[in-house]
Amino acid sequence: MGLWARYNKLLEAQPLLTKACTSLIGFTAGDVLAQNFINEDGQPYDVMRTIRLGSFGFLLHGTTGHYFYGFLDSKLPGTKPVTVASKVAIDQFFWNPIFGLMFFGYLNFTEGKSLEDYKQKISADLKTAVMGSWAVWIPAHTVNFAFIPPSQRLLYINTIQIGYNVFLSFLGNKKVGQEEEQEKKTE
Repeated sequence: MGLWARYNKLLEAQPLLTKACTSLIGFTAGDVLAQNFINEDGQPYDVMRTIRLGSFGFLLHGTTGHYFYGFLDSKLPGTKPVTVASKVAIDQFFWNPIFGLMFFGYLNFTEGKSLEDYKQKISADLKTAVMGSWAVWIPAHTVNFAFIPPSQRLLYINTIQIGYNVFLSFLGNKKVGQEEEQEKKTE
């Protein structure tokens, strides 16, 4: 049995776990790429950062994506242009900001930061994350909702998500407010 057939068999038998695992891989790969090829801060590779991003993919992205896209497909079945446009709009204008709040909140929590740090991060970077998402996910989800079978949606998303996660990893680990000021003082 080939890899694709095994994946589909797992997807049928354990959809939530399979989607969580594909998100784990996507978020881990995105952070590894970001740290090795994008970040030019001279810092050594941060294994804990990769663990945080990978665990976010496993615990939150894969699971919430499973339920959100399942719900969306159950309420808006089909691939007519108006249905696809409606799904993309719901995804980008409602789910996207919620996802951003979860993403920054999870990183904030796992880094042991305060609620005030979280508020500063949201104020500084949520708008950038949401608007950056539009450039990638509006066209990607148009293809997703028009042509990708519902059971394969999260795999398709995670494939694109690897590249997008480079951006998210960079943005999620960007210093804001007092952190930025303290870093400048120590240089």
